[in-house]
Formats: sequence, C-alpha cells, structure tokens
Amino acid sequence: MTLPLGFTDDASDALPLVLVSRASLKTWRETLADSAVAWLDAQGFDGTPGTAVVIPGGDGRIAAGVLGVGDPLDPYSYGHAPFALPARTWRIEGQHDAATLDALRLGWGIGSYRFSRYKAPPRAPAQLLVDATPESRDEIFDLVAASWRVRDLINTPTEHMGPAELEAIAREIAARHGAAIEVVTGDELIAQNFPAIHAVGRASHRAPRLIALRWGDPAHPHIALVGKGVCFDTGGLDLKPAEGMRWMKKDMGGAAHAIALAELIMARKLPLRITLLVPAVENAVGPDAFRPGEVIATRQGVSVEIDNTDAEGRVILCDALTYAGEQSPELLLDFATLTGAARIALGPDLPALFANRDELAAEWLDAGIQQRDPLWRMPLWRPYLRYLTSQIADLANGGPSKMAGSVTAALYLERFVPAELPWAHLDVYSWNDADRPGRPAGGEAQGLRAAYAMLKARSAR
Repeated sequence: MTLPLGFTDDASDALPLVLVSRASLKTWRETLADSAVAWLDAQGFDGTPGTAVVIPGGDGRIAAGVLGVGDPLDPYSYGHAPFALPARTWRIEGQHDAATLDALRLGWGIGSYRFSRYKAPPRAPAQLLVDATPESRDEIFDLVAASWRVRDLINTPTEHMGPAELEAIAREIAARHGAAIEVVTGDELIAQNFPAIHAVGRASHRAPRLIALRWGDPAHPHIALVGKGVCFDTGGLDLKPAEGMRWMKKDMGGAAHAIALAELIMARKLPLRITLLVPAVENAVGPDAFRPGEVIATRQGVSVEIDNTDAEGRVILCDALTYAGEQSPELLLDFATLTGAARIALGPDLPALFANRDELAAEWLDAGIQQRDPLWRMPLWRPYLRYLTSQIADLANGGPSKMAGSVTAALYLERFVPAELPWAHLDVYSWNDADRPGRPAGGEAQGLRAAYAMLKARSAR
C-alpha cells in the first residue's frame, strides 16, 4: 500500500517524538537533563493539548520533539503535529497501547491535509515513521483517505465539481472496486420518474442526474446510502444574499460523505451490499427555474408545494429516498448539508442526527463517542408536520414559521421513507469556518468515521 502524505517507513534520520500531557509532564521532566528542563521552561511548555516544542542537542541540532496532547484516543489530539513540528521524520518514543497509536496515526494523517489543487501549501507536513506491517495500519490509512476524499470534493469549486464531475468521480471509484454504476441524466429523469430531482436542476446548463452505484455480495446485508449533491446553491428564485451564497460549493457535502463512506466500505471489503444514491444538481436561476408556489410531482406520488426554492435539498432527496426504499435495504442512511437551523441549534461541530429507530440512533451515537467523532440526536417531533401544511398539495417544502427548522426538514424526508425501514438522517455542516489544529478551513468530514464504525460492527454481527 502506498503511504499517504505525512507518513514514511524510512527510519534513517528519524528523530524521537515524545507524547506528554499536563498530567504526565512532571514525571517526564524528571528524566531530562537540567539543560533540557531549562529549555522547556524558557519556551513555556507545560503540556497543554495542541502544543509542540523541539529540544536542542549539544551540537545545536534538534535532539527530540515533544507534543502536548489531551485525550489520547482522540485523533485530533495529534492533528496539530504535522505542521507544528519541523518537516522532518519523527518516530514515537515510549510505550503506548495500540488504540493510542491508531489515534495518533489517524490524527497525523487528517492533520497532514492541505487542499493543493490550485495553490501549493507553504510547506510539507512532518512525516511520521510507521512500522512496515502493523495490523491496523491499512484501515487507518483508508480512514485518512476517506477524510481527504470528503474534504477534496467539498473544497473543489463548482466550476470543477458540478454534477458531471461528481459522476466522473463515482465512475472512477466504481471501476476501481468492481462496482456497477448507472446514471439517469437530464430529461431522462422525467421518463424514469424522478421528477423532483429534475425540477430542482432543470434551470442549470449542467444537467441534473441521479447517480446509482451498487456493490457487494447479494448474500450480504443490504445498506442504502444517500447523499445530497447540490453542487452549487444560489437559493434559486428565492435568491440567497451574497454572504449566504459565498460558500455554497459545499452544498454537496452530503454527497461527499456518502461517496467517501461507500468507497471506504469497498476498500475495507466489509461483508455488506451497498447501494449509493447521489441526486446531483445545481440550483440555478434561469428561465426554467422552479418557482415559489409551484406544485411539483415526486417519485412517491406525493405532491409538494414549493414554499421556498432555497429548501431544494429536501426536494431532490425525496426522490432518492423513495428510490432507496424500493431497493428493500435493511438500513438507510442519508447525509445532507440540509439546514442552517441545525447549525444554530448545535453549532458547526455537531451534526444533527435524526432516526426513526432508537436502537439505530444509539448505535451511531455510541460509535461517535468511541471514535471521538461526535453527533447529537435531535427529535423527529411529528406534531411539527403542521409547519409543512399546504392548502393545495399533500405537503409543502417549507412554511412561514422559522420554528424547529432542522426538525421539520427531517420530518419532510421521513415522509418519503417506508415506515418499516430503519432510517437515519445526518444534517452535517461539512465545513470548518477557520483554521484549527488538524482542521484547516474548508471542507470537513463529520460523522463519517462513526458511521463506518457502526456499519463495521453491524457487518461483524
């Protein structure tokens, strides 16, 4: 396996790297020479999580590096290392359990990321020396690749990541893993009964489409993954203001998560059968744009009145969720950058989880705790369906009230999921507003590692 950026198996010229916490700092300092202790004091190093320092040797060269870490099982405890340390090769000193080393490798890989398609990073990340064949190494590297996949897809501007480009990436992934893929494009969406996807995407010069990827042994449990693929969202005729539109290249963040999760499952060859569905559109303004007040058809036969054209994600997802249910999977998961209301409720770091089964929600939440990839459950409070009442259609895609916006969006989606099918919806921000250690500004994977851990555990059962 080719090592990802930030890793090497060449031990020549590797420098020792010590992991310390505030709690362990005093004991570790007692093992050092007086000159090293004086240096640490001069630098003000106290083991604070997210800090790093190098210790000089007698010849003026670097003798060792030190990382201040917090929770040893949180990958982001180590995410600062690749750019906080000099761009050298580092080997871990001391004895650490396997779980800590896995978290370190994962955090190092995630922290080594910089989006470089248009601009070279100022410097290369430091390299972590890894053993030739640790048992979990390849899985860690696949998890790193999945995180990078999400970030790359989201960070790429819409000019280079429209519906056709998203399809091309799905086709490349399918070819590499031996998956089947079919794509319904343009007016063929109407012919094959995906009218809601067509309605949202028809105004763009870039044809809307539904991407369907299938992989796995028919004898294995069948999982359906759906991702919102709005490659750019102007808001449609209910036009967003400039500040609201600025980062709307990220509105395909749900698709990025679903694609990366499917790719990860295939790379790890989990004993699952997967169906990946990505409705990919651009919500554009044009002569054929769908309008507020229109009533559109859906695959399920439910008529939907368009209250607001900026609530387009749920409109394309309803056809995809209906189609997913027709495949009779044992589990349906969807990812979507669906509502600003979820961000107001939970902030940028906590994706909002909705589920129609308590046990499913508990599994994903528990996996999030174990993987340090947190989620927060929100209620499917069905009395709030009253906020989606239409006087002329079965359902509206919004309403005049701003109450419980993330809940009503999830309730809208639930309307298109068979009641007997276990389903969970993750409303993700998919974005870092500013640089933080291990989390560069731009696209971000959220809930992905937790979803993988949950599905891996299910497949083992």
